[in-house]
Amino acid sequence: MGFYRIGRFEVEGRDLARTAVAVSTLIPTSTLLRSQKSARRWASAARRQLGIDEDISGLELVDPDEQYVVAPLHEGFADVLLLAHLPLDLRFVVRDELFEWTWLGRSLKVTNQIMVRPEGRVAGYRQLLADAESTFNRGQSLVVFPQGSILGIEAAFRHGPFRIADRLAKRVLPVVITGTHRVWEHPYTNRLRFGQPVSMKVLDPLPVGAAVAGMGEIEHTMKRVALSPKMAPARRFDPERDGYWDDYSYEIDSAFPEVAELVARHRLAVGRESEIDTPMDGVGPT
Repeated sequence: MGFYRIGRFEVEGRDLARTAVAVSTLIPTSTLLRSQKSARRWASAARRQLGIDEDISGLELVDPDEQYVVAPLHEGFADVLLLAHLPLDLRFVVRDELFEWTWLGRSLKVTNQIMVRPEGRVAGYRQLLADAESTFNRGQSLVVFPQGSILGIEAAFRHGPFRIADRLAKRVLPVVITGTHRVWEHPYTNRLRFGQPVSMKVLDPLPVGAAVAGMGEIEHTMKRVALSPKMAPARRFDPERDGYWDDYSYEIDSAFPEVAELVARHRLAVGRESEIDTPMDGVGPT
């Protein structure tokens, strides 16, 4: 049986009708996303339509009356569907290019998500700090993906979200997410899959003022949890399969030396130096 395209989604012919219904659910109207309550209803409906088999733990560690810098592992767009379980009013930091998508960009603008241009460097970081402060003043929590990309578990954390937390005296809330890449693995493939197992585990928040100092340890802990057999399989980055993404800023975690060596040799061959860790790191491509 062949494959069919519905917008940006690709599905097997046997799932065509099901996908049409799912896609109509996945593209929310602006009304659905105007409040956290309605956004949670939308996410719940989307999870049901996709038949997601979810395993959620650690929600009891979240204080719904506190504002956090939420730092989740990042695998794909379906991460948002799991993060809706958090008993928090969330505002996301999103790369500028996603605002150019017709349906997604409209939703991001209507819901006042934060647009970042990582290439803006210092000026961009100053604007992000101002946006983060206004987010907390409104009682919201800020979601910043510390890997800055959906390459895979091998992508290293960047300092951005941890610096913001220390600067604004907020706690970092670590959230381990795995398996969501199998739901819709864009941009590697547009295939939409149903009935995928996914996991989300919330870990203990970092103390106020300890974010940057604790970044290395929490990165190690989060990835160890992600790779444990109790979690859905995490996305793994294979640059020879996935490409080297030379136009994007990322580094490889030294805990994965084979992948780090592949990327280093490629960059040497094409004359591209490693990235410099600037204040905007950690708010890059999604």
